[in-house]
Amino acid sequence: MPEQQPGAPGPQPNEPEAARSVTKLTDPRALRAMAHPIRLALVGMLRREGPLTATRAAALLGESSASASFHLRQLAKYGLVEEAGGGRGRERPWRVTAMATQWPDVAEGAEQQAATGLLSSVIAERYFEDLMRWLSAKPDESPEWRQAAHFGDTIIYATAEELAELARQETALLEPFLERLLRPELRPPGTRMISYLHLAFPFPGYSRPPAPGDPAAP
Repeated sequence: MPEQQPGAPGPQPNEPEAARSVTKLTDPRALRAMAHPIRLALVGMLRREGPLTATRAAALLGESSASASFHLRQLAKYGLVEEAGGGRGRERPWRVTAMATQWPDVAEGAEQQAATGLLSSVIAERYFEDLMRWLSAKPDESPEWRQAAHFGDTIIYATAEELAELARQETALLEPFLERLLRPELRPPGTRMISYLHLAFPFPGYSRPPAPGDPAAP
């Protein structure tokens, strides 16, 4: 199941569980609502910064307060953000309802398939933009960070079951870092926010030659 995880939500009653909280989107209307650059940016910002008013979020994004307020209301309509309490009017703070967003790998029907495809495409574009910003800034980074950052790919042969298991193992390796999302005191000196992308997929249009013993083998 795809997962967008650009940061952490504001403080929640039980922080360990909140750091792993997930909103699962299946309604095509909610998927399309999320697939908007400003709304994606708002969700990411609220996860990184904690509760923000529409006015403050607008200032950070370079948008108008009216625009930010409109998009926050649209996100709230589908349970992606909520009022954090306090304030009045546009000065009411908003927070995200979960630290990650998931949507189906296998869509149920053409409408959901189109909506999940749209959301995935918009997020993939954001990944690319973030990567290009890093590559642009990389020459000015310290040797330590230039060496630590990952860039490249590894070609493997695997079954669908093996690839799924590989994803589970990767998730398990990242698990100890999740609590740091909500608890800054757990972050060692020198810690920075990292975008750790999860991408692994078969080469489109490529299929292996039949191996000896396969039904299709000569």
